[in-house]
Amino acid sequence: MARLSLNQETVKQWSLPELAEGCAKAGLRHVGLWRAPVQSYGPERAARLMRDAGLGVTSLCRGGFLTATDPGERARALDDNRAAVDEAATLGTDTLVLVSGGLPDGSRDLHGARERIADALAELGPYAAERGVRLAVEPLHPMFAADRCVVSTLAQALDLAERFPAGQVGVVVDTYHLWWDDTVAGQIARAGRSGRIAAFQLADWVTPLPEGVLLGRGQLGDGSVDLRWFREQIEAAGWDGPVEVEIFNPGLWARDGAEVLAEIVDRYRRLVL
Repeated sequence: MARLSLNQETVKQWSLPELAEGCAKAGLRHVGLWRAPVQSYGPERAARLMRDAGLGVTSLCRGGFLTATDPGERARALDDNRAAVDEAATLGTDTLVLVSGGLPDGSRDLHGARERIADALAELGPYAAERGVRLAVEPLHPMFAADRCVVSTLAQALDLAERFPAGQVGVVVDTYHLWWDDTVAGQIARAGRSGRIAAFQLADWVTPLPEGVLLGRGQLGDGSVDLRWFREQIEAAGWDGPVEVEIFNPGLWARDGAEVLAEIVDRYRRLVL
């Protein structure tokens, strides 16, 4: 329980004050936050709210979308990511999660898109490190490669991250996106050896997938993922940091937030620990 973190999107129905109060009542010590509600509330106010509730911020989601070929779009993306770094620093988290971006309209060049991500990391990494924030490249399941993230495996994420100092760029290990990959154990070990693990997130894989697929993450224990195996692998690689539950699911959002959180705590104890 000391390591369990609730990502804000899991209980999207809660406001920031409700999130802080609900997590504190449940005995949690950590939360992961998202930029839009933090911006609406005010980063400084949000930071104070979490501190007053005794909660540390484990990550901020999200930066990224770094694959544009148009110079103006690229410049705007870099500016937005610098703003995200500043927000993360204000919140007191050292981890900014990056969803790297999909293929530009009309493009089929995956390699070129990944190289543009590397170019952006070269610009953003020093800026983030100066502010005590590490950029965390999150590989997404291949079904998102076209429109959201051309980084589909942990190996691809590490190939990008390892071009830069470990203090600047790390990776996210998310069970939802990586459970299918039979090389993931070796890649988690590789990430541990190189000091690249920046965040560990849990969600389950359930079928059938909903239309649009983005909101198809399952509650812990409802799907196909061996959650305890992932926890054992990442701990063997040296990770002893937060375990963040991040689930996008309208069914959970329609329920009472405290009930959802209590269910997560119970399943975390039974299926993860």
